[in-house]
Amino acid sequence: MNFTITPIDATLGATITDIDLTSLEEATWQALYAEFLEYGMLVFPGQNLDDDQQGKFAARFGIPEQLNPKQKGATVAISNTKPDGSVTKPHEYQYQILKGNEGWHTDSTYMPLASKVAMLAARVLPPEGGETEFADMRAAWDALDEATQNKLEGLSAFHSLYYSQEKAGYQHKTDNLYGLHDKGAPLRPIIKQHPETGRKSIYTGRHAYGILGMDPEASETLLTELLTQACQPPRVYRHTWQVGDIVVWDNRCLMHRACPFDESYPRVLRGTRIAGDPESELAPTYADERASGFSPSTSNTSPLAASH
Repeated sequence: MNFTITPIDATLGATITDIDLTSLEEATWQALYAEFLEYGMLVFPGQNLDDDQQGKFAARFGIPEQLNPKQKGATVAISNTKPDGSVTKPHEYQYQILKGNEGWHTDSTYMPLASKVAMLAARVLPPEGGETEFADMRAAWDALDEATQNKLEGLSAFHSLYYSQEKAGYQHKTDNLYGLHDKGAPLRPIIKQHPETGRKSIYTGRHAYGILGMDPEASETLLTELLTQACQPPRVYRHTWQVGDIVVWDNRCLMHRACPFDESYPRVLRGTRIAGDPESELAPTYADERASGFSPSTSNTSPLAASH
């Protein structure tokens, strides 16, 4: 193993040093990927990858997800700055998406094909705050008693960016600039079995709502309590960014969220998401009347149509 691995003091995560991500031999990559599956999240300090280098590293994990039609290459800005260098304001779409991401979530569960892997690289940072937190949903599942596990098995919930942004206090509009959220509301099991490791994990997050077989209030209570209980030490790690860091994590078993900071300062990360494998990450997607593309005549009829 041609690198040094230092486990993080949590149930997830490890820091990898003595490695150059721009020149990975196949044997090193295979060893690295095994550690990725084991720890769920890897931190690489001081890599200072440019967009092309980050894209090539990301491609090791699979096919990069295109977050919007204007995206060029594998990376996209996760930033509160605009093209003219000014920072976004509370009434602006970009600001609202970033604030929404301060809630625990898994990437792209509101899209028919969820992301399986994601990475962020730090470029510009505020003087304090703006960390990213990660939570181990495998350990959260393991911590549940058998009766609760049995209760959760077989339950499914819808996922919607419209729902999560409304809950955060914003009215989200279909513009196809932040994922394919105009395709409806995917229905996903709230307990997921990892397609490679076989481990089970809780799979909900801020986009989840409307558990089948429950009234909306009971569903909301269960999802909120489940997420709150899951995202607690020792299952949580907060990464304090340094310029040049890159962090990669497994969306199939971890959740994450951005931490607040003084938004008068710029914060620029470069992100890449890897599209999930259809066999394990593609979900049946039902009509969502909040989407501008909603059409009762052409969309699947949702089992929760009466509550949408």
